[in-house]
Amino acid sequence: MQKQVLIAGGGIGGLAAALGSSRAGWEVRLFERAAEFTELGAGVQIGPNVVRRLQAWGLQSALQAVAAFPERLQVRSALTGAELAALRLGNTAIERYGAAYATIHRADLHGLLLDALRERTGVHLNLGHSIVHHAQDGGVVTVRVTRHGPGSDSEGGAQDLLIEGDALIGADGLRSGTRMRLLGETPTRVSGHLAYRAVVRQDALPQALRSQQVTAWLGPRLHVVQYPLRRGELLNVVAIRHGQPPADLDSWDHGANAADLEAALAHTCTPLQDLIRAVPQAGSGWRLWPLLDRPPVAGPQEMAQGLVALLGDAAHPMRPYLAQGAGMAIEDAAELQRALAMHDLEVPLRLRRYALNRWQRNARVQERSRRNGRIFHATGLVRWGRDTALRLLGERLLDVPWLYRGDGSSASSL
Repeated sequence: MQKQVLIAGGGIGGLAAALGSSRAGWEVRLFERAAEFTELGAGVQIGPNVVRRLQAWGLQSALQAVAAFPERLQVRSALTGAELAALRLGNTAIERYGAAYATIHRADLHGLLLDALRERTGVHLNLGHSIVHHAQDGGVVTVRVTRHGPGSDSEGGAQDLLIEGDALIGADGLRSGTRMRLLGETPTRVSGHLAYRAVVRQDALPQALRSQQVTAWLGPRLHVVQYPLRRGELLNVVAIRHGQPPADLDSWDHGANAADLEAALAHTCTPLQDLIRAVPQAGSGWRLWPLLDRPPVAGPQEMAQGLVALLGDAAHPMRPYLAQGAGMAIEDAAELQRALAMHDLEVPLRLRRYALNRWQRNARVQERSRRNGRIFHATGLVRWGRDTALRLLGERLLDVPWLYRGDGSSASSL
């Protein structure tokens, strides 16, 4: 009999988990709380380690249709504007790692995964449904699902359903309910960093500000990253500075973000300030996102227990300083596919194998991301030493072979 996997969450991680599970021969039932599929945020960088996974799923053409493929990554001083180091991407990345380095809008990455799922049989996507409880017993996991919205019951409210499956994958994000039920209350860490994100049409920018490469501007207690999206038509800009989040972000007036950001960057070089000021305030403008994470994964038991496993931010939320948050979720899904396809093993052993092959790599990326944040925002002598090392070693410091060669297929990719 075909086994059935239940998936909590319909973001990038949840859709990737669904695609991997389906390709492993499992029936998939995915539950997403929202009434429609949407993907918040802006751009995502996906290294060769992630692009290879998308290629293996037959998504190369879909990726090429919507992504940008920068030829170069440069690091510049936010104070002087001088280039500190550069890394060749494009064909160099393909020659070194077997795949390109891509930049893509989160909505486009989400969309190509969703399109791939809709072409497969045995995949059931349930919008307006949230898993509110689960229990495992006798080789079966049972979830209680709340169905939201009109038509849920006679009064248009919520209705609870009980659904059984052979495994449950929690891909329900940073504040994962699946994680809480599996591991107990584990509060997130406030990083003390605030991210301001914006997406701008390149043709709306002065020629001097348009760019088809990745640029990271490093300054004291802040940095800015910019890169192209959607075949180069858009420019993604992310500015991260030290600061505490507002008490209630849900009611925060995002119209004040531009002034806050300009004040924080007042001491930086003119080209960077010109870029920040060029973001139009009409429409979405700058959106503020406090950065949260958790300590690195401490062992396989934090990613799988019995018939339940965690994936993506539900398992290992990380800071964005290695550009691998979405990438690690996709790698998780690829390893989940391999594990679920091990039909000679009982399901708990398959999920245990998944966790054993993923937890150390995820923990390493989490820790390296946190470390990079300290380096990016260095001050004083540490900043001087960082800049000197970048000028002397350049590409050797910027390249990350252990990351880009691995794809999470086994512990040997560490």
